[in-house]
Formats: sequence, structure tokens, C-alpha cells
Amino acid sequence: MMETTESQRDGLWAHSYQLASGQTQQHLLGYTRLWVTLLDLEWQIREQKVDADADPQLWVESIGHTLPSADIAVQRFVRSGDNGMVSFYPAMASLPTVIRPYQPLTIPPGARCVLYVGTALWMKVCVGEAQVELAEVPLAPPSLTWLGRNTCEGELCYASSTYGRLALEAVPKRPWRAVTPVTIINSRAQPLLLERFSMPTPLLSLHRNGQGQLWTPGITVECETDMSSASLHIEPSVIAEAGWCETIAPAREKLAKGRRLVRAFDHMFG
Repeated sequence: MMETTESQRDGLWAHSYQLASGQTQQHLLGYTRLWVTLLDLEWQIREQKVDADADPQLWVESIGHTLPSADIAVQRFVRSGDNGMVSFYPAMASLPTVIRPYQPLTIPPGARCVLYVGTALWMKVCVGEAQVELAEVPLAPPSLTWLGRNTCEGELCYASSTYGRLALEAVPKRPWRAVTPVTIINSRAQPLLLERFSMPTPLLSLHRNGQGQLWTPGITVECETDMSSASLHIEPSVIAEAGWCETIAPAREKLAKGRRLVRAFDHMFG
């Protein structure tokens, strides 16, 4: 349980917190408990995975002087002109993420569908006005999987713990997840059975709307008639349904503006 103090409140992305030497800031977000401690000459970061509800909804933050058990490993970082400021930024996964629809879905020839996907984030701990990154923490235990035709052809991915939904309102809005609309166009002459696909999470930036929800730009995947490739296009902005958004974190990897990413069909869909 978190220590209850007068300073307990909802956590915020991209917000500068001011700590005094000897203080510890504690966060409970997703499946992670995080402690950030400021000392005269160093920062200390401790993290612990927790058994939470099936889908934790809140981000609770508090500041006090209590440290966790000595059994929890500590990472230590030398201070350098940070003025005791710490902030937290979201990041998408560093590998593509395999997404599944809630149930297998067939897209008829010439048809399209939009899936809304909520993917788990990483938390970057940054200090000072320069926002120097000290550590990066997954907010849900990452699970690796392989997507491809066989063990030689394909790519290593993370497996998402949530499903893609056809209805936006069916996607749970959580402070430790980001919503991505994925449009899939079947340009083939045959139906396309969608059981799982690879979403290029390293290419997606993060944006926050007025309600504090995180979104990424939309993705369009078009399956060509020859079945040999699928072209992928990342939209320049978030969808209108997200509302007004501010950019809060860049993509991990950059894709040339307007460029379409063509990937082997069997690597994108499994």
C-alpha cells in the first residue's frame, strides 16, 4: 500500500516535481510501484512489480520520507545541477507490439475496418530543467513473442495484454496506456482473416488531450492484392475524436515524412 500523506494526489505526465534532500516520491501506476529519492549528492530509484487489479485505473503519487524495504534493489545516479526537479514522461514500446482483435475478425475483399488499441507504456524518469533521463521503467510486465512465417523469417515483438476493439468507447482509458486507431484495408480479392498483427510502436509519438488521456497518431495498413506485402502509413496527427492534443513525447524512431513503410505480409500478420 502507498503511504498516505497530505501530499498524496494524482500523478501527472510531463510535470516538474520539486523535491528536497531526503524526500522520497512514490508512484503507483499500472503494475509498477516506483520510489524516487533525492539526496545531497545522488538520486536513487527503486521499483517493484505489484499484483494489482485486472486493469489498474489510477495513478497515485505521494511525497514523504519513507523508504521501501531494503530487499528492493536500488539504482543510484550522481547529481549534476538538477535543482531537485524530477519529471516523468511516457514512452511507447521499443519493439513492435503484437495486437489481437477481441475475437478473430474477417475483413471482406475491398473492405476496411478500424481497430482501437490501448498499449502499455514505459515511464522515463528525468531530472533537471534539461530533463536528463536517468531510467526507464515498464508499467506492465513486458512479454516477448515472435511474429513471422517461421523461426527464421519474422521479428521479435512485445505481446500486448489488451485487445483491439471496433468501438472506441469499449477501449479502457488508463493513464499508463495510449490509444492508437488502426485502419486495415483489404485490397485483395479474397477475405482477410485478422487474428493478430504487428503494430510499429517505436514509430509512434504520444499526445495528451484535455482529459489527460494519451493518444498516438493513427496507422493505416493496406494489404495488397498480390499478398506479398502490406504498406503502412502513419498519420501526421491524432484523430478528431481524441480532441485537442499536445505533443508530450516524440517517437523512439523517425520515419521520413510522407513515407510509406512496406513490410513483408507474413511479418505483419500472423
